[in-house]
Amino acid sequence: MDSKTLYARAQQLMPGGVNSPLRACRYVNSEPVFIDRAAGAYLWDVEGRQYIDYVLSWGPMLLGHCDPEVAEAVYVAVNKGTSYGAPCEGEVSLAEEITKLIPSMEMMRMVSSGTEATMSALRLARGYTGRDKVVKFIGNYHGHNDAFLAAAGSAAQAVPGTPGVPDDIVKHTLLAHYNDLEAVKAHFKESGDEIACVIVEPAAGNMGLVLPEDGFLQGLRDLCTKHGALLIFDEVITGFRVSLGGAQQRYGITPDLTTLGKIIGGGFPVGCYGGKKEIMEHMAPCGGVFQAGTLSGNPVAMAAGLATLKVLQKRDYDALEARTREFATALTGILKDKGQAVTLNHIASAFTIYFSEVPVTNMAESSACNGDLYATFWKQMQAQGINLAPAGFECAFTSFVHTDEDLEKTLEAARNVTF
Repeated sequence: MDSKTLYARAQQLMPGGVNSPLRACRYVNSEPVFIDRAAGAYLWDVEGRQYIDYVLSWGPMLLGHCDPEVAEAVYVAVNKGTSYGAPCEGEVSLAEEITKLIPSMEMMRMVSSGTEATMSALRLARGYTGRDKVVKFIGNYHGHNDAFLAAAGSAAQAVPGTPGVPDDIVKHTLLAHYNDLEAVKAHFKESGDEIACVIVEPAAGNMGLVLPEDGFLQGLRDLCTKHGALLIFDEVITGFRVSLGGAQQRYGITPDLTTLGKIIGGGFPVGCYGGKKEIMEHMAPCGGVFQAGTLSGNPVAMAAGLATLKVLQKRDYDALEARTREFATALTGILKDKGQAVTLNHIASAFTIYFSEVPVTNMAESSACNGDLYATFWKQMQAQGINLAPAGFECAFTSFVHTDEDLEKTLEAARNVTF
């Protein structure tokens, strides 16, 4: 079977032939490659071609695909049953590990996706404070919950104010540009006693990688404390990637609530939200804020997540960051040598190279980048076996299993690109 044939079949059965919009590759004027298997730093498509993978399932495969210890944990768990719809030891053990690494998460609730985690955290913030409004940042993507699809990043860039989201819901969503603390101050000045929370990607990953400017996160913390609102860190991308303790450890800022995503399931469909015990105990059955799910705390996902976190604690984050910085800087240099105006944003094992003459600090600057040049770059890299995100406003990720040879092959592929 080949990707072209599969895509033709898929388009008869799924909108756009995909189950998540970016996979259709329309931002790079291409058709998707269908993947057959993955191992380590590599993917193989249905026709047997191998790719060095820098998408890594959109971030969670920090250990690479099919890490042996994670795979063994999954094998053991599967053979004990795939779903119980009841409590299991694995969810307790994983929660204990998470709170050890991210102490602000004193209590937590497992869910099945990052979207479900952010949706539930918002409901909890509203229930806890008795307020309705939420401040979010243009270009920050917090899943496809209605309240967050106002000026969302990632694939939602194509449909701002997406149809199907009632105005009565998004009227409670107050928008500000990322890194614009003055805009947030203005919202609090006008509506401070109505704002339940501020939700933010502490290092944004859905308009490409955009880093917080000095004082931005601390400013949010101070405003929320002053006005009795909750600060929610969406660490679906940054959690356990930018450091073992997430962005909150790296930047030294303690949020009231944190949301995590698929990395805590070793790539399985998992999410989690948690924070101060006083706040979390407003969730049913302790309190009146309701949320439930049959697959929450799924035993297989819990086993994979626990194994992942155990292995990550044995890895050298500093060494991976240094290698990633050197690699991303070299890749940027190659493009500059070809006469392209590019700018690099990097943290830990994540980076974005923007086709832009100016630094990128918010969504407007990300949107102004040259998408046509990125598409040209993407197509030629893909043809040489390098798997990058099929849009210029996404992150690239390295893993602990990318070798020096993998990185050099990628740089050599970039040297072969023509514009």
